[in-house]
Amino acid sequence: MAITFSDLYTEAGLKSLDDFLAGKSYISGDQLTLDDIKVYAAVLGKPGSFANVSKWYDCVSSQLAANFPGKAVGVRIGSGKAAAPAAAGGDDDDDLDLFGDETEEDKKAEAEREAAKKASTKKKESGKSSVLLDVKPWDDETDMKKLEEAVRSVEMEGLFWGASKLVAVGYGIKKLQIMLTIVDDLVSVDDLIEEQLTAEPRNEYIQSCDIVAFNKI
Repeated sequence: MAITFSDLYTEAGLKSLDDFLAGKSYISGDQLTLDDIKVYAAVLGKPGSFANVSKWYDCVSSQLAANFPGKAVGVRIGSGKAAAPAAAGGDDDDDLDLFGDETEEDKKAEAEREAAKKASTKKKESGKSSVLLDVKPWDDETDMKKLEEAVRSVEMEGLFWGASKLVAVGYGIKKLQIMLTIVDDLVSVDDLIEEQLTAEPRNEYIQSCDIVAFNKI
């Protein structure tokens, strides 16, 4: 059964640990184990008023120092409130586990990070296409300036409008010929035409649109 130590930041918790360590050098067995490291990490500092804990704390500190020879400058870990006491009757070790196994939550979070990274990479690697579009008015009375303004008012991620010109069709009617660049994974030209350009309110000026040229960049 796992040994439980609660409230090691309080006098009562340290007293319980001190009683446990009476006649012992380590938490489990006769040499340093992960149990000692867990408890050591939960004790806020060397408790001078508890002899057994103090002796054990010095012993663990010296062995850790031998394994980590770098010069430490010293740090303090602050908290807005004291750690929550362990549940009554629980058999779990102290919540602070420096060497604990990876939990299901950790695995899920890691999987989500990897998925986001792959999606980001895919978006960056997505190809682009150059499109030449014919935009036709209803008749010769359609205001072509407002028609072009209506076309360029369509804004979406991955859509970039380019140069344009008016081309005579006949009977005094002109059409707008306009270049655009799209990010393939983000913009569908068919959807752009059906859901934006030839839909309300832009269909007041635009009768229809035709794809004249479509080239991968």
